[in-house]
Amino acid sequence: MHRLVPSPLPGGAALIVIDLQKAIDHPSWGVRNNPDAEKNVAALLRAWRAGGRPVYHIRHDSRQPPSHYRPGQPGHDFKPETQPIAGETVIAKTTNSAFVGTDLEGRLRAAGQNVLVVAGAITNNSVEATVRMAGNLGFDTYLAEDATFTFGRSDWRGTWRTADEVHAMSLANLEGEYCSVVRTSEILGCLPTLHSAPLPFSIT
Repeated sequence: MHRLVPSPLPGGAALIVIDLQKAIDHPSWGVRNNPDAEKNVAALLRAWRAGGRPVYHIRHDSRQPPSHYRPGQPGHDFKPETQPIAGETVIAKTTNSAFVGTDLEGRLRAAGQNVLVVAGAITNNSVEATVRMAGNLGFDTYLAEDATFTFGRSDWRGTWRTADEVHAMSLANLEGEYCSVVRTSEILGCLPTLHSAPLPFSIT
């Protein structure tokens, strides 16, 4: 069952930003959807920072030699529009899930942060893997679908699926069982600190 974002959103709700590194812009990925995803993530970051809420940046440290996500490669750096600031937690992972081989769950439990808002890349890979585990671990999880994106690919039978189709199917896999799929505007509307501070661009 779809759940609405709690209003107001608890002050301890954690924003989890996944794999927004320069590697994701490499042309080898192909055509993506949600071209404004980074702007929406930036809006969420601005809101979380304004309210002093917890932010976790997940960084992929690939162990594969050809990967643009490998440490030491330019693609390993965070994208400038979603760059962590001083005091924000950065957690390195080497698998698709932010909970595997990391201390993310321990940090969240220790801080009593049971509500998660998830954004980042890629919808059907690290985002889906992380959200599935978050749901199974009992976290109250909300996925900002317009603050994540993916790329077109062929399905198991060889039929080409556009980025929007891959994105939509991934969201369908997650909605109701592992999380509630919501939009950035729904989340921002539940943050009272934003009511007196207009955004520098519109969220649609």
